[in-house]
Amino acid sequence: MDWGTELWDQFEVLERHTQWGLDLLDRYVKFVKERTEVEQAYAKQLRSLVKKYLPKRPAKDDPESKFSQQQSFVQILQEVNDFAGQRELVAENLSVRVCLELAKYSQEMKHERKMHFQEGRRAQQQLESGFKQLENSKRKFERDCREAEKAAQTAERLDQDINATKADVEKAKQQAHLRSHMAEESKNEYAAQLQRFNRDQAHFYFSQMPQIFDKLQDMDERRATHLGAGYGLLSEAELQVVPIIAKCLEGMKVAADAVDAKNDSQVLIELHKSGFARPGDVEFEDFSQPMNRVPSDSSLGTPSDGRPELRGPGRSRAKRWPFSKKNKTVVTEDFSHLPPEQQRKRLQQQLEERSRELQKELDQREALKKMKDVYEKTPQMGDPASLEPRITETLNNIERLKLEVQKYEAWLAEAESRVLSNRGDSLGRHTRPPDPPASAPPDSSNSNNRSQDNKESSEEPLSEEGQDAPIYTEFDEDFEEEPASPIGHCVAIYHFEGSSEGTISMAEGEDLSLMEEDKGDGWTRVRRKQGGEGYVPTSYLRVTLN
Repeated sequence: MDWGTELWDQFEVLERHTQWGLDLLDRYVKFVKERTEVEQAYAKQLRSLVKKYLPKRPAKDDPESKFSQQQSFVQILQEVNDFAGQRELVAENLSVRVCLELAKYSQEMKHERKMHFQEGRRAQQQLESGFKQLENSKRKFERDCREAEKAAQTAERLDQDINATKADVEKAKQQAHLRSHMAEESKNEYAAQLQRFNRDQAHFYFSQMPQIFDKLQDMDERRATHLGAGYGLLSEAELQVVPIIAKCLEGMKVAADAVDAKNDSQVLIELHKSGFARPGDVEFEDFSQPMNRVPSDSSLGTPSDGRPELRGPGRSRAKRWPFSKKNKTVVTEDFSHLPPEQQRKRLQQQLEERSRELQKELDQREALKKMKDVYEKTPQMGDPASLEPRITETLNNIERLKLEVQKYEAWLAEAESRVLSNRGDSLGRHTRPPDPPASAPPDSSNSNNRSQDNKESSEEPLSEEGQDAPIYTEFDEDFEEEPASPIGHCVAIYHFEGSSEGTISMAEGEDLSLMEEDKGDGWTRVRRKQGGEGYVPTSYLRVTLN
């Protein structure tokens, strides 16, 4: 069934219906546009909310970031931020694929509809013009017939009138004949006009208008189909982000499950354990004797430097350390202003940082040596003398860092011995030893071993050969024995055959551990999973730092 056959006489109805369809299309475009504005505002508010509650300090400077509760909360904030990004993606897809495309399509449909109805109105005007010509020819024929009949009656009356002259009778007859001829011509013209109008009317109702109506039907069906596809895009835009949103929600659930109360308690211990020995019993001080009394070493009144404090009758006893108000402390390089346990941890961190910096400088020295050797063998690649300032600077840095490593190791050994002595004093004064921690602090065994080694080495006298030998030999051996930890990972973009000394082979697509960044010579040091380290061209890698 088509409009041209069934709705041949419903021109105004089709005009209203097609206009309603285009209005519906425009309403849907406006609805989606406002929907995108809602999504964008929602995403913006979510991002502002996340920014408001994210920690202001970097994680490395924020002690609270070590607690699983804080880490889970930050992860939830990040997932909410990703969720906001997905809402922005929904808004962008709706704006581009629905608003812009359907608005453009609506303009095309309006133009096409206008053309079809203009064609239909022209056809109507032509048919109405033909009908007016038919009416004019019909009235002319009717008028000529009346005039011819009137002229015939006049001629017949004069012919019967005996008083009329022969000339008047002849003139009346000629007039009647003329009028009869004109009526005959009008009749023929009316018949021809009627035949032409019937032909045009049949063409109008059976061919011309049905074609126009069929075009309007096709246009309206295409518009409805396109609108239905636009309805589907609304859900499709949501379905596209459902997997990512599901991952965000799963990440929030994982963050919730990652909260570990026991571990947080242990973290609090590790962060704030002072390492001080518990205070001993307060001894009785006999003020009945008129003499100055010196409190025992186990008294809480003993100053931290070990010197006895003379107390008179007017002096008050010092407060216990854990409950006293903390005075403003001066930060020292060896962190002696901190409690023993915290001092040991900070020294350990500083030592590890200096060790990493030293290893980096040592690797850079080797890279510069290799580059210098290449320049000496192939002078066209560069001047070896141009590397001397960098080599000298690197050697100075190495010497400085070795001194700092030695200094921090000495401080660390002293701090560890102080922690052990405090722990022994505390255990000796109590009948029941305190409960052991739930888990040992990380690298405690390594720290204790290092402190014991340092103490043993410090107690052994230096031989003459040892005095003459370089003081940094032991540190070089330590750095050579301890493998450095990766600073990132990388993927081989191309195959490389490491045939030269110091290089290593790799296959295209192979995952590698990044051990050292490019120092400017175009080579990067990597480690393969199956073992082995060496240099490969930096341009052959896709690098991701930790």
